[in-house]
Amino acid sequence: QVQLVESGGGLVQAGGSLRLSCVASGSTFSINAFGWYRQAPGKQRERVATISPGGKTNYADSVKGRFTISRDDAKYTVYLQMNSLKPEDTAVYYCNSGATSAQAMGVLNLGGMDYWGKGTLVTVSS
Repeated sequence: QVQLVESGGGLVQAGGSLRLSCVASGSTFSINAFGWYRQAPGKQRERVATISPGGKTNYADSVKGRFTISRDDAKYTVYLQMNSLKPEDTAVYYCNSGATSAQAMGVLNLGGMDYWGKGTLVTVSS
């Protein structure tokens, strides 16, 4: 069983920056793909960024050049650095580990499962 705990959300003005963190429990961290997803009010959850076990990354077009996903396997932590934030980035941001992100990256899901955090709210004011 893997638990994912997100942090770092908050209220920020347009043009500002935030860094989200996702700390994962469990011993399979280094072999799992991870991803950040978001869900705005009244909208479906969408992929923001994903990272493979080897560190290869992929981004949604809407965040390319503004957001950066990274991982620190020694700290069991995945980060999402968000710069030049826009009001349309307002959403609950969720961390994923496993099948969903592995599929998005086109890699095998070596961890065998699919886990989600409870989310952290990011609000960008205009």
